[in-house]
Amino acid sequence: MPKFKTKTPKERHDGLQKQSITFNKDLGQHILKNPLVIDNMVEKAALRPTDVVLEIGPGTGNMTVKILPHVKKLVVCEIDIRLVGELEKRVQGTPYRSKLNILIGDALKTKFPFFDVCLANIPYQISSPLVFKLLHHRPFFRCAILMFQKEFAQRLVAKPGDKLYGRLAANVQLLARVDIVMKVGKNNFKPPPKVESSVVRIEPISPQPDINLKEWDGMLRLVFLRKNKTIGAIFRLKAVIDLMEKNYRVYCSLKNIKLDENFSCKEMVEKVLEETGFQESRARSMEIDQLLVLLCAFNSKGFHFVA
Repeated sequence: MPKFKTKTPKERHDGLQKQSITFNKDLGQHILKNPLVIDNMVEKAALRPTDVVLEIGPGTGNMTVKILPHVKKLVVCEIDIRLVGELEKRVQGTPYRSKLNILIGDALKTKFPFFDVCLANIPYQISSPLVFKLLHHRPFFRCAILMFQKEFAQRLVAKPGDKLYGRLAANVQLLARVDIVMKVGKNNFKPPPKVESSVVRIEPISPQPDINLKEWDGMLRLVFLRKNKTIGAIFRLKAVIDLMEKNYRVYCSLKNIKLDENFSCKEMVEKVLEETGFQESRARSMEIDQLLVLLCAFNSKGFHFVA
């Protein structure tokens, strides 16, 4: 099989510097230089010859050239036109150039085509929105192998009772199985970032839960805003009761439901909490199935959580 004549990480970096190409930290450009880390990420993806792969932020192509020999097609999304030029030079004249499709633009604004697997070293500032863009992508992909800053990765995989368990974990784990598969030190990058990194495997759950995801997130915003308070204490707050009543009145208006003269939103909310038995529970310790029960209980009484 023909092989790329790849340069060492130092030669790649020195070459870029000689051409006056500097890495843009505002774009989170910390190029992964350690070939062993790259090999491990590609191995974790368990690529197949029939796969279409999406790589976000290929940079100078250190991972790109490792992926191409193993797949049917590779789509890369890169915002920096300078690095696109470097990537094109790297594959020029190789038998793999025809497999490579380059999308130039912001990954958050670019429409992704069909893909089986996603591989990426994600800039911190777009980590959360990009995760949800991937999870909402259809048709479902098989898995994503993504590198994040260490704390963000820990927040993704946190379980009920963990210090970092919160709205992010509950939102992501509702839709996917998430695991940390590798830890990566800062010296594996050029230039080195200020923090350590971790590689996460994300595998979408299919079929997805049959709920309104905006409502789900709306309820999570409430219960995790003060995740150390009991659920009962949160839903007795005046601001929360006022919001619940406003949404309930809108619901009744749309359904042509006439409100009773003695209608009390507070009493109705209390009744839901009694029926579910979650008055003394705290969001920080609640399993996703319990949070789903709470949402469905409120919905069944006409309470909805919308922005």
